[in-house]
Amino acid sequence: MKWFHQRPAGASNLLAGDLWGSRVVVTTSRGSGNTLAMAEYAVAGILHFAKGLHRAAVDRGAGVFDHRAYRPLLLEGKTACVVGAGGIGLDVGKLCAALGMRVVGTRRHPHPDRPLPPGFSELGGAGDLDRFLPESDFVVICCQWTPETTRLFDKDRFAAMKAGGVLINVARGEIVDEEALADALQRDHLRGAALDVYVGEFEHTPMSRLWSDPRVLITPHISSASDQDRHGAINLFCDNLRAYLEGGPLRNVIDWERGY
Repeated sequence: MKWFHQRPAGASNLLAGDLWGSRVVVTTSRGSGNTLAMAEYAVAGILHFAKGLHRAAVDRGAGVFDHRAYRPLLLEGKTACVVGAGGIGLDVGKLCAALGMRVVGTRRHPHPDRPLPPGFSELGGAGDLDRFLPESDFVVICCQWTPETTRLFDKDRFAAMKAGGVLINVARGEIVDEEALADALQRDHLRGAALDVYVGEFEHTPMSRLWSDPRVLITPHISSASDQDRHGAINLFCDNLRAYLEGGPLRNVIDWERGY
């Protein structure tokens, strides 16, 4: 085998296989047109908790409305922190800014000499995350899962988050210490969490402490799906196939050292 292409945008699913670190050229479908769908999911999670919609299921189960429990927020003027301002994160920033939110973010290489991406008020490096967390009402994780980002959100990061903050994760579950997240929710430090991913999602159901908490919205890795999601991935593969047959460069070749 000389070349292997996979549908997922990330590379973490290959960690346990023989392809990881091999001489086989591996490409992914990153940037194949699903970034906007994932950004829309993130904004849906933001709106879900901003308007207290998670309370609706609780009220239905109890058979009575508790109006005071909803505590709706106005998003205009609130701060969203995008962790990993790549393709997905940039679209998250645009959508949040369109709602009147202030958007800050981090990325591995921020390029301070370049203009800020559309919608962003500030864009820093990975080291700026701890500066952004205390001022952010919503934190959206969009970064790649690598050894450096494993359990990036631990008990200290959750403690640093703004009281009443909301976590949105559309990246990988392993970036979050789930016990620490459950503890932060139990202490009422966080308003809620929307998780499209969780640790071991291909092996078992979510951790019971999170799945049983009405303040946690968990979905089965569907944020990239839409009525148009297949076209971009197919086109990207076809472009790579033509390039491979013609001896040209391929898009989205995994860098084993970086991990994506």
